[in-house]
Amino acid sequence: MTQTELAVVILAAGKGTRMKSARPKVLHEIAGRPMLGYIIAASKAAGASRIVVVTSEDAEEVRAYAAAEGAGSAVQEPQLGTGHAVACARDVLGRFAGTLVAIYGDTPLLTAGTIRASAEAALRGKRIAIVAFRANDPTPYGRLIVKSNGLLDRIIEAKDATPEQRKIDLCNAGILSGEAGDVFRFAAALENDNVQKEYYLSDIPVLANGEGIGCAVVTTDEAEVMGVNSRAELAAAEAAMQVRLRTAAMEAGAGLIDPSTVHLSYDTILEPDVAVAPFVVFGRGVTVKRGAEIRSFCHLEGAVVGEGARVGPFARLRPGAMLEEDVHIGNFVEVKKTRLEKGAKANHLAYLGDARVGAGANIGAGTITCNYDGFDKHFTDIGAGAFIGSNTALVAPVKVGDGAYVGAGSAVAKDVSRDALAVVRAEQREIAGWADKFRTRKKAEKAAKRQNKSKGR
Repeated sequence: MTQTELAVVILAAGKGTRMKSARPKVLHEIAGRPMLGYIIAASKAAGASRIVVVTSEDAEEVRAYAAAEGAGSAVQEPQLGTGHAVACARDVLGRFAGTLVAIYGDTPLLTAGTIRASAEAALRGKRIAIVAFRANDPTPYGRLIVKSNGLLDRIIEAKDATPEQRKIDLCNAGILSGEAGDVFRFAAALENDNVQKEYYLSDIPVLANGEGIGCAVVTTDEAEVMGVNSRAELAAAEAAMQVRLRTAAMEAGAGLIDPSTVHLSYDTILEPDVAVAPFVVFGRGVTVKRGAEIRSFCHLEGAVVGEGARVGPFARLRPGAMLEEDVHIGNFVEVKKTRLEKGAKANHLAYLGDARVGAGANIGAGTITCNYDGFDKHFTDIGAGAFIGSNTALVAPVKVGDGAYVGAGSAVAKDVSRDALAVVRAEQREIAGWADKFRTRKKAEKAAKRQNKSKGR
């Protein structure tokens, strides 16, 4: 990217009271990933070698998540504004002397490209850089006052803007870059001469100008720097992320018949020529391989769907579901922690959990693997080419050999040998004339009830 190291400071100490949630704001998920995760990922993709998340003192959950994602953390207590938050990261970064970018932790749509552009703009002219956007409605945002040479003069907060300045649509996105030493020095020199008595990052350009250090302006799309402060804004960000994910999937060769009805996760992988029907939900950890078909009203999570496989409609693949090439999973079939080998089929109303289904095996309607005894999960092994008749209960641990048949309605609790037939059900009895006698008695009872009711009037 540049000839200097890059560090990113993510501001995540806000309370997020408008979310009305016990969960920290930056850990609310979009497309299956916490908002903070997107910023950390974008920072890494931009080339950041150091990432520091600034949190409140009681945000242990946020610090734990940051650590799990390879980021450090710093505590801001009390919260005295964005400039103060950046200053709190100084001890963690120590003698870091590269370029520093400060970012809000609630902007999940921010891309690595914008982070890089901001850092490079600061580095090129040995100056500060601010990210801005053209707002459709600039009313709530700080306005950028730009000099004739294109550099920033100052940022005017919305409440302080004159009528003429309110017409400006170039607004502050809250992302600032600069040489780390300069950023920390200016952050330490900020004053809190404002109603909130806080130290604002947006005041740094004025300090920089006072030292003859120019402030570059980098513009980006408004949607990319969308902040999330409420449930409604979280939903709006989710919608925007879904559009981004669907577009990327289709550009990579996946076919989405009605994209607006398909929900993707941040890590969903749809290979070329995958066909996805309307109303499908992809949870985290799903890979669908080339040529597979996912029919309507399916829910997939933590699953792999092999080439040419067919799933649904109305199927559920839970974590650990592994479908090999040309497997068929039909309507109202649930699969959990089970591998179905090449060409296996379970087309109707079945539950397969903690199992292996061999190549070419057929699972009849109503079949279940009884895998849980109230304490432990047990394994069912169904061999290649086996045929499991409808309404069969396979009581694990149990093994059905290659090519074996299990008769419909069986409850199988013992292993079935290769190529054998297993039938486990009560002997059928027949009582001649029973049905006719039963109907006659029932009709008489109903007639008597009607007669008694009529007399009661």
